[in-house]
Amino acid sequence: QVQLVESGGGLAQAGGSLRLSCAASTSIFSRYGMGWFRQAPGKEREFVTVTWSGGNTWYADSVKGRFTISRDNAKNTVYLQMNSLKPEDTAVYYCAASTYYSDSTYMKSHMYDYWGQGTQVTVSS
Repeated sequence: QVQLVESGGGLAQAGGSLRLSCAASTSIFSRYGMGWFRQAPGKEREFVTVTWSGGNTWYADSVKGRFTISRDNAKNTVYLQMNSLKPEDTAVYYCAASTYYSDSTYMKSHMYDYWGQGTQVTVSS
């Protein structure tokens, strides 16, 4: 069982930045695809980004060019740098880990084996 713990959420103004972190309790962290999803009130959970140790990384179109995912395998931690924040980025952000690599289904939440508890990000206009 892998535990994922997110941190770094909070309140930001539009145009501002926040950095989320997700620490994983596994010694084989490097084998996992690490991703971020988000869920806004009244909406379904949606894919944000995912990265694999080999370097393959994907972003949702809505965050491309504004958000950057990175990972530190030595610290078992993945990060999400969020710049140029918009009010529509307001959501609970979830960290997720996947053992199954796919370049066609990475955006599907059911492809992820483990989830964090979520951290709230609120962007004010």
